[in-house]
Amino acid sequence: MGPPPGSKRSPSMKRSSTTPTSIRSLEHDTLCIIFSYLGLFDVVRSSAVCKFWNGIIKRSKLLQLLYLKQQRRSSRSSFSEESLNVYLEELAIEHQRQSLVRGSLHIDQWKGHSLGVDQCRMKRGLVLTGVGDKVMRLWSLERYRCIEEYSIPDGVPLVDFDFDESKIVGLVGTQICIWRRNGQRSIFPPREGQFIKGSCMRYFDPEAVVGCEDGTARVFDMYSKKCSRIVRMHTEPVTCLSLSEDQLIISGSSLGRITVSGLSSDQRVATLRPTDSTGIKSLCFNPASHHVFAGTTAGYASCWDLRTMRQLWKTRVSPNVVYSSQHMRCDTSTLVVGGIDGVLRVLDQNTGEILTSYVMDHGTSSSSGCTHGVIERKIGKRIPHDYNIDRIPKTARPPITCLAVGMQKVITTHNSKNIRMWKFNNLRDLN
Repeated sequence: MGPPPGSKRSPSMKRSSTTPTSIRSLEHDTLCIIFSYLGLFDVVRSSAVCKFWNGIIKRSKLLQLLYLKQQRRSSRSSFSEESLNVYLEELAIEHQRQSLVRGSLHIDQWKGHSLGVDQCRMKRGLVLTGVGDKVMRLWSLERYRCIEEYSIPDGVPLVDFDFDESKIVGLVGTQICIWRRNGQRSIFPPREGQFIKGSCMRYFDPEAVVGCEDGTARVFDMYSKKCSRIVRMHTEPVTCLSLSEDQLIISGSSLGRITVSGLSSDQRVATLRPTDSTGIKSLCFNPASHHVFAGTTAGYASCWDLRTMRQLWKTRVSPNVVYSSQHMRCDTSTLVVGGIDGVLRVLDQNTGEILTSYVMDHGTSSSSGCTHGVIERKIGKRIPHDYNIDRIPKTARPPITCLAVGMQKVITTHNSKNIRMWKFNNLRDLN
């Protein structure tokens, strides 16, 4: 009996019903031979393509053999999954650093919104963009395809947002709003969800934290839809937030103060940075190193160690505001920052040294199509740290209002209709 009218049989169904065992065995043997010619990093990436490839790589123990080869051990050497995982993480971090610092770069740009978009979040190959018009869009990065769209309630602005596998959480006007990935939308009851004007929000399941203009951080439970705590962070407005996995709220203020408080209490734990003449515009926390990174209105980037509550470095990275600073998850090597001057800069997380800086080459481009129109491809240009950026047309370096970092890629928004994907190719053979 065939499939129902109008339905399509999946590739896996076709293989199981029509492909003889001998042919599947041939596919297995052929792929084993192909995979054996790859380096360790490429085999890891191949294992993430599909379950069939993952199964072949696991059964053939290719990762174990390549790991032992890399370590110059014999096949009788000791091996553990933990040591392999540590090595693969180190390899990924080094691969990322080499790509961002020494790799070639091209930039894909497409029109993502009808009005200006200035916020983006990236997780698992998906990017959520919004703030500017009345819609948020979820994009697949494979072909820049918009796969889901979420409308904003009428009459209220979208201030900030975040997402996970099942939902989008947004700060809308003076309320928290949840969009389920199945299309349902719910707004917290006004009595529980309404507060003094919020300027930023961060979400870490099951709680969302809103930074408010009265200097408080308000903690909301996603399931009870109630405000569970109000934490006094500053006497001045909260401008940015970051959350740690060990229940800490890190907040920056308009007067340049950075404070740390516990999610489970309403008491401030520590002050990392006292009042300063420059306000804090961006914060991010790295759980792998316990480092907090901040960007200021005067163009400084700084780093603190939460274990000692001490500042590790401070670097003037831009002549103007640093709007966003991010790193790839678990990466303890590089930090990417962007701001009002439109230059994308890569820093060393441990020293604050500017490793390299990029802008878009205004004179070269090609184009292709996507679901939202035309993708314009341009070449990225590496510039010296002391280069006079006023010589670069502002059309090639619009302000970077937000950025998100993934493996060998950075997504940026610019308070315009366009979204940019910066793609880095690693020129160094790590294998």
